[in-house]
Amino acid sequence: MEEKEKDINKETEEKDSAAGEKEHGDKKAAGDAGTPSGEGAAAQAGKEQAGEAGSESEGDGAEGGTHREKEKKKVRKLETKIAELEKKLKDAEAASTEKDGKYLLLYAEYDNFRRRSQKEKDGIYSEAYGDALKQILPIIDSLEMAEKQTGDADAIKAGVSMVLKMAGENLAKMGITQFGAPGEKFDPEKHTAVFHVDDAEKGENEIVEVLQKGYSRDGKIIRYAVVKVAN
Repeated sequence: MEEKEKDINKETEEKDSAAGEKEHGDKKAAGDAGTPSGEGAAAQAGKEQAGEAGSESEGDGAEGGTHREKEKKKVRKLETKIAELEKKLKDAEAASTEKDGKYLLLYAEYDNFRRRSQKEKDGIYSEAYGDALKQILPIIDSLEMAEKQTGDADAIKAGVSMVLKMAGENLAKMGITQFGAPGEKFDPEKHTAVFHVDDAEKGENEIVEVLQKGYSRDGKIIRYAVVKVAN
């Protein structure tokens, strides 16, 4: 009886083992059918890597194209800026040349004006000296004639008085006036006092004697009067 049970158990175990092996074989076959072989897997991996590399290459190419386009735009902007600067430089050079021409013309005109003015000024001085000399020469002529006279002292004195009168008249013709006379008040703007005297009969700062007459023209002092002042 015991041996019979052992046989039955053995047969059962063998059946179970066979069934398990079959099931395992079916699963393995199904797995092998769904999974590629070693070479197929390697090929598949290569394709995937190639695809990734292609994608990266396409990305790099797009980025490179955008960068080159940006560089071209920068170059075009720089070229436009350079062209504008060159135009401004040419305009500035033209304006500078025009200004230089105007400056040279103005300088030439000023130089001509300066020369003409100096010539006219020299001419005016020459004419003024000539006019003054014309008024002085008759006085010199009269003094030379008086020097030749051999009359008495009164006649010589009268001749000198006439010469002095002529001199005063001729100076007046040139707009020159005399100043400084006894009895005038001392004025430091016109007179130079070289002596001071005490005189009860004279007023304060009264001129008592003129040592040298003063002369002026149009209010401008030509020569100060040298005088003696009282008190």
